[in-house]
Amino acid sequence: MNDLIPLAEMIAARLKARRESIAIAESSPGGLISAVLLALPGASAYFLGGAVAYTRQSKIMLLGLDKAALAQFRPATEGHALLLVRGAQARFAANWGPWGNRRYRTDQQPLWRSGGAHLPCGCWSCRAEQTGRAERLDNMHAFAAAGLKLLAETIP
Repeated sequence: MNDLIPLAEMIAARLKARRESIAIAESSPGGLISAVLLALPGASAYFLGGAVAYTRQSKIMLLGLDKAALAQFRPATEGHALLLVRGAQARFAANWGPWGNRRYRTDQQPLWRSGGAHLPCGCWSCRAEQTGRAERLDNMHAFAAAGLKLLAETIP
């Protein structure tokens, strides 16, 4: 996690300078994005909260999504990501909000990471990354790193 701190520091400095906030909706990073952002002193100035919405039930309970909306899109798609981000944004009224999810197919294909960041303009930025690894902790770290890098590239 220590190697992610420089990215978190950059994001935190930018959010503080802009007097903006962030809320997190995570799945496969398992809370690592939140943990890294909260590891910095003064995190309450920009971090409003987050949810590790790993299951359908948690997405409904924590992000206020409904079953019909979730049924519209497969997990690890842009449409699904947008639902998660909008749910977190509605719950926390944050300026920014990243999302992370994964897909592991039963035919043993490599793990994929899809993620994005909701931008204040209402736009959507998305990226997919193949890890090619089956090690859960390594993938969680890779997903968190990719999410933080996307945020660092997106927040001016």
